[in-house]
Amino acid sequence: MRISIIASLGGFLFGYDTGVINGTQFLLSKFFELTPTMKGWVVGSALIGCMIGAAGAGPLSIQIGRKRSLIISAILFTISAWGSGLPSILPQTVPVLVVFRLIGGIGIGVASMNAPMYIAELAPANIRGRLTTWYQMAIVLGFFVVFLVTYFISANNTEAYNEAQGWREMFWTELVPCGLFLGLLFFVPKSPRWLVMKGHTEEARAILERVHGPELANKEMNEIQTSVDSAQKNRASVLAAPFLIIVVVGTIFSMLQQFTGINAVLYYGADIFEKALGYGQEDVLKQQILLAGVNVVCTIVAMYTVDLWGRRPLVFAGSIGMLVGFLMLAYTLQTGQVGMISLIGVLMFVGSFALSMGPVVWVVLAEIFPNSVRSAAMAIAVTAQWGANYFVTQTFPMVMEGGVNNSEPWNGSLPYYLFIGFIVIIILFTFKFLPETKGKSLEEIEEHWVKG
Repeated sequence: MRISIIASLGGFLFGYDTGVINGTQFLLSKFFELTPTMKGWVVGSALIGCMIGAAGAGPLSIQIGRKRSLIISAILFTISAWGSGLPSILPQTVPVLVVFRLIGGIGIGVASMNAPMYIAELAPANIRGRLTTWYQMAIVLGFFVVFLVTYFISANNTEAYNEAQGWREMFWTELVPCGLFLGLLFFVPKSPRWLVMKGHTEEARAILERVHGPELANKEMNEIQTSVDSAQKNRASVLAAPFLIIVVVGTIFSMLQQFTGINAVLYYGADIFEKALGYGQEDVLKQQILLAGVNVVCTIVAMYTVDLWGRRPLVFAGSIGMLVGFLMLAYTLQTGQVGMISLIGVLMFVGSFALSMGPVVWVVLAEIFPNSVRSAAMAIAVTAQWGANYFVTQTFPMVMEGGVNNSEPWNGSLPYYLFIGFIVIIILFTFKFLPETKGKSLEEIEEHWVKG
């Protein structure tokens, strides 16, 4: 649990960094007089960094290990947090802000691949789902905390101060969890599976015995050694059978998480509440805190059901909830009946996502890839996910504020109907292609794919 919580701080910073741009983008848009396209670029620029970080995280993880990769990500987070809120006495322009957002994005990309994989490689099979879900729990806690922080800063200062300086302070608050993450990483062990792949079997055995106990450690070591020996003998490649199909399934499932529309809601929640749902600016951040609270509660439920119910049932249940929630929002927008039902729809969508695709995607990605190609396969799947995230983030404000969406028959509902279509695809894809991995060791899951 201690190891999982420390590694999951990478997820906390992921959530915090994502949430802070939500709290600041409304102020940034006024300060820099951003057009919808430029707003999409400023918000989405970090996601370009995420793709770069995730793509490079595979080779980095193989060469220096999961733990050291996370240390690098913590350093990048720290640089980004300071630079994104450069003091007003220093020149802060949109290109400068984008550069530091890109640096933070690289840190997120590295952490988002390594943290869940690191947790899964250390966790016992019977509670691996719950421990890996700590990563998603940390993400939503990061959202929740940063919404409280940005609300506190905004509420205790004038609008003029917030536009000139408040948004800078919102970025700087991230320095606190950055320092905590960096310091605690020096007190966790290396991944035993990575150590075996590097030939350090005795060190790996000692770590497994400390974490799992001698009996289970012996079983784990035999399975890991067999898997690694087989991979080295057969020169495993992500492009070779049977690994290619695993990578394709994992990558598509990873991308579908973003096409639910979750980050359109989280990144642009303030705009949605103000423009689509008709709330005044004084209510926007309060609604964001409510949204983040629902996210946290439902993620806690997922943590304690993912190893009890399994991965597939959570995806099915959550997808139905997401679909119904967005239908409620889309219908009220389309018919001009925006109000409490609209808000309930948004909250139902967020809660259902937190129960399903939020945590389950990270659990599945950390589980389904074989030892020999896990780093490379995770890098591909997570890079594709960040690419999908960027696409949604860049295009959402353009579609939202476009003429087609704001005319008959859509009246502001078009993006949500598009997301509904992808949620239907998630249900069908999970039913057809996604295996149940509950309670199986990583090597047993590998056998499922190898035997077809």
